[in-house]
Amino acid sequence: QVQLVESGGGSVQAGGSLRLSCAASGRTFSSYRMGWFRQAPGKEREFVAAISRIGGSTYYADSVKGRITISRDNAKNTMYLQMNSLKPEDKAVYYCAAQTRNTMKVMTTGSDYGYWGQGNKVTVSS
Repeated sequence: QVQLVESGGGSVQAGGSLRLSCAASGRTFSSYRMGWFRQAPGKEREFVAAISRIGGSTYYADSVKGRITISRDNAKNTMYLQMNSLKPEDKAVYYCAAQTRNTMKVMTTGSDYGYWGQGNKVTVSS
């Protein structure tokens, strides 16, 4: 089992930047493929980005490509989401998650992730 704790959310104006962190404890962090998801008010949860176990492969939703970067530091048991050029439509609660579906690749569906952080609110004003 792994516990995930997020930090770094907040409020910014459109065009601004934020960095979210996801600190993991418990079982070996590096054994998990990891992802970020978000849920905007009144909308379904959606995939944002995911990263392989050692960080060599990353995947992004089309809506965030070029603006958001996922990374991880396995020595610190921490994953990051650097968000630049934020738009009002990026406003959501962001969740980090650990993939528990046993596949040979990173998955982008929430049901493939079994451990979740508490969520971190990001507000972007226009």
